Amino acid sequence: MTAPLPPRSACRAWFACAEPGCADERYPLHEVVYRCQRCGGLLEVEHDVAVLGQGSPETWRAAFASRFRGLFPDSSGVWGKREWVNPLVADENIVSFAEGGTALQPMGRFGHDIGVPDLWLKQCGVTHTGSFKDLGLTVLISQVKQMVADGAQVRAVACASTGDTSAALAAYAAQAGLPAVVFLPRDKISMAQLIQPIANGAKVLSLDTDFDGCMKIVQEVTADGSLYLANSLNSLRIEGQKTVGIEIVQQLGWTVPDWIVIPGGNLGNVSALGRGLDLMRRLGLIERLPRLVVAQSARANPLYRAFLSGFATYEPVVAQPTAASAIRIGDPVSIRRAIRTLQACDGLVEEATEDELANASAHADRHGFFADPHTGVALAALIKLAARGTIRRGERVVVISTASGLKFPEWKVRYHESGLEDVVSRYANPPLELPAEADAVRRALDGLLSNP
Repeated sequence: MTAPLPPRSACRAWFACAEPGCADERYPLHEVVYRCQRCGGLLEVEHDVAVLGQGSPETWRAAFASRFRGLFPDSSGVWGKREWVNPLVADENIVSFAEGGTALQPMGRFGHDIGVPDLWLKQCGVTHTGSFKDLGLTVLISQVKQMVADGAQVRAVACASTGDTSAALAAYAAQAGLPAVVFLPRDKISMAQLIQPIANGAKVLSLDTDFDGCMKIVQEVTADGSLYLANSLNSLRIEGQKTVGIEIVQQLGWTVPDWIVIPGGNLGNVSALGRGLDLMRRLGLIERLPRLVVAQSARANPLYRAFLSGFATYEPVVAQPTAASAIRIGDPVSIRRAIRTLQACDGLVEEATEDELANASAHADRHGFFADPHTGVALAALIKLAARGTIRRGERVVVISTASGLKFPEWKVRYHESGLEDVVSRYANPPLELPAEADAVRRALDGLLSNP
C-alpha cells in the first residue's frame, strides 16, 4: 500500500548532538553553531523521521525518480531530495549549479583486469567545480542565504581547504552574492585548484602551514560567529554529500551494492555516505547497508592506524606530502563520525602508497577513465582487497570518484614522463618525437601497432 508524501511545510530539521548522553541537545539550523554547547561534540542535522515516514517507500522512490534532473530546483540531485536534506530553505534562496545526478559508470575491462567484474564508478567529480564538494556547499550556502534574507548578519563565509572545498565555496558564494574567504596551505595544492577560488572572487589567504594548521586558524577566526564556517565539521555540508549514497542505490534500480569504496581525508564524506544509506533503511527504501571501505594515503593515514587497533586507539599524525593532496590531513575533524559509520556497516580501512595510487589511476586511465589521485587511492585499496579475497569476484562494488582528473594535469604529465618520486610508472605512455618524414612515421607505427 502506498501513502502520499508529507507536505514540505510539515518536514522539520535541526542540529542535534550525536554523542551519547546529549541526544536532547538541539539547535535551530539558522543558529551559528557547529559543536554541542554541552559536550563539545560535532552536531548532526536531524530530521523528523516520523513525518518523513508518512510517505511509503514506493512513493519516495517514485517521487525521486520523477524529479531526477527535472526543472529547478529538481535539476539538482541534492534539491530533488530536499525533504531529506534541508526542507527549510525557500526556493528563491536555493543556490545551485545543478550539482549531483552524476553518472554511475560500469568499469568493464578494468574491473575484469583486477578480478571485480561487477565494478562501477560514481563520477562525483563531474560537476560544476570538479569535485563532490559542490554537493555540500549548495546546502550550506543556500542556508546562509536564507539566514541573511531573514535578517542575520554574516560578514563572509570561510573555509580551510586543500583545494576542492575552496573552489566550491568560492563559486557558490559568488552565485549567492556572499563574500568568501579561503585559507589554503601554501604550495600544497595544484595550480588548477588554486586558480578556481581566485577566479570566482574569493579572498584567498595562502598560509605557510599544512591543512591541519589552516583548519586550526579558521576555527579560531570564525569562533565569534561573524564569519560562517564552511568546513565539513559544519553538518550542513554532510547533508548535501549524503545524497551520493541515495543516488547510487537509485541508479542501481533501488538495489544495494555489496561494497562502496571512498577516499577519506577529513572524513566527512564517509560519514555523509553512511547517513544517506541509514536514512533510506530507516524509511524502508532498502533493507540492508553495504560494507564501506575508506581508502587513505599511506602518508596521511590516521584512520587506517586506528582501524588496525580495532578503533581502540586514535592518534593524529603529521601528514606527509602526497599526490592525493585533498586528503593530506593528519587530524580529521570527523574522525568520531567516521568510526561510528564504519562500525555500523562492518566497514574497513585500507591505505595506498604513492606507487600504488599512481599506477591504479593510470591503469584505470588505460580503460578510458581519467582518474584523479584521490580516486587512485580508492582504486588501489580496491585492488589490494580484491587480491586478498576480502572483496570477492561475484560481489558488486562501487568506487566513488571525488574529483576530476583535469585538476591534476601536472601530476599526470610527470607520471607519463616517469618523473614522480617513489613511483615506477608501469603504464607510462610518453609521446614519441619524430622528424616530419612519412617513412619515419611508417616505421614508428609498425613498431607501435605491433606492440599495443
